[in-house]
Amino acid sequence: MPTHGEALTQVEAAIERGDLLTLFGRCTVEYDGRAESYLGPGDRLVVLKPDGTALVHTEEGQKPVNWQPPGGSFDAELNDERLLVESRRPNPDETLAVHFERIVQLSAFDVTDAKEISLAGSEEDLRQRILNDPDLVEKGFTPLATERQTTAGAIDIYGKDAGGTTMVVELKRRRVGPDAVGQLRRYIDALRRDLHAGAEVRGVLVAPSVTERARNMLAESGLEFVSLEP
Repeated sequence: MPTHGEALTQVEAAIERGDLLTLFGRCTVEYDGRAESYLGPGDRLVVLKPDGTALVHTEEGQKPVNWQPPGGSFDAELNDERLLVESRRPNPDETLAVHFERIVQLSAFDVTDAKEISLAGSEEDLRQRILNDPDLVEKGFTPLATERQTTAGAIDIYGKDAGGTTMVVELKRRRVGPDAVGQLRRYIDALRRDLHAGAEVRGVLVAPSVTERARNMLAESGLEFVSLEP
């Protein structure tokens, strides 16, 4: 039985990896959106899927008592030292909040299999798609190198925009969180040290989707996001 702090660490890591996550414990559930609802304390199974689906099940019936369809984003934090897991959708604006009093079980599963790989592709597929059509990143983008080495690691695609500004493009084949933003920032900092002082460098994260926290970090850092599937 994990503590709330341990559960938070595991939940954040699972969301970042894009795992299928299940939690079972005593919780309350609040929904705020097209209407409002509140489900008092009880033992429930919560399922968070990589496509943004959220399900809350009780001990009865085949259908969830609360749910969010695909396309949402997940976040987790400690609220009054208790785990709070939220599912959010921007359109329509909806939030499903699960407040745990006690966490009995937590499991994360990497559900990638041959079928998913065939459909979702790889980062190399994504790289080739952009090299074949650079305008997918933005009109006028010119790739100059792949796997360009820096002290922070290899940049996926190094290039220039239509105005000649250096661009660092980081590729991810599925939904990503704050770690990917941190990685992109490290590449940019390393590249700026390699180039002349004051060099302007733009950073673009290319992935199917990002978490809300990652989107906020991108905005705060002046970085950009392009939604693109392999």
